Amino acid sequence: MKHTRLISLLIPVLAAGLAGHAADDEQDKLPPHEFTEYWEPVPPVVSAPEGGIPSDAIVLFDGTDLDEWEMVDERARPWIVADGAMTVAPQEKIGEKRINGDIRTKRAFGDCQLHIEFRTPPDDDGKSQGKGNSGVFLMGLYELQVLDSYQNATYVNGQAGSIYKQHPPLVNASRPAGEWQTYDIIFMAPRFDEEGNLIRPGRMTALHNGVLVQHFALIYGPTAWRGLPKYHPHPAKLPLMLQDHGDRVSYRNIWIRELNLPSPEL
Repeated sequence: MKHTRLISLLIPVLAAGLAGHAADDEQDKLPPHEFTEYWEPVPPVVSAPEGGIPSDAIVLFDGTDLDEWEMVDERARPWIVADGAMTVAPQEKIGEKRINGDIRTKRAFGDCQLHIEFRTPPDDDGKSQGKGNSGVFLMGLYELQVLDSYQNATYVNGQAGSIYKQHPPLVNASRPAGEWQTYDIIFMAPRFDEEGNLIRPGRMTALHNGVLVQHFALIYGPTAWRGLPKYHPHPAKLPLMLQDHGDRVSYRNIWIRELNLPSPEL
């Protein structure tokens, strides 16, 4: 009986020893560790000060002027720069039609990392899409919605943090109107071949106030208010645009990093 008990105690020890030898044998068959290490190309150095702007970023708005921007419609009033922010300006009408005051960058961008801060007006008594409405249009075509979505019900694929009419945000991270909020966006631009055929759709990842609201979301085409989005060939780089939707939305601290992102298949 004692011998049986001793054997039962030794079996796990022997099994562990055999497994260890087997593992050692497997390790012996592996190539040296240098086989899976490479030293080039060396990533470029980017300094990233706490709370600051990365050293390779292009500052699009630092609170002082609109030198990096132009009005989409030359007849429109320029946005108002005051207290470190740029704000949608009231627009006049020509006949019965209001002039659109969209503003865009003079430079063009494709793949990018974008940081932008916005504030919806605290005195706006509208509701749904009529409250603090604007939008960040990557390449002037693909919109991440800006809206006062703090206790303001609307269709979910049109609330703040949505890729407008395509993907609702994963969560509603909105702050009350009048408070500054942030978007941090990683945008992968669509690719077209020489004949204009789509070879890679666009994708977007976005954080709203530091909270993930879009994760590598597939973009189905340029933003469409009515009907379904559909891709049309366009240049590899286009200006960033901020929307005038008639509400006095403000923006500040806008910077962008140009990227060259690999295809997801890679």
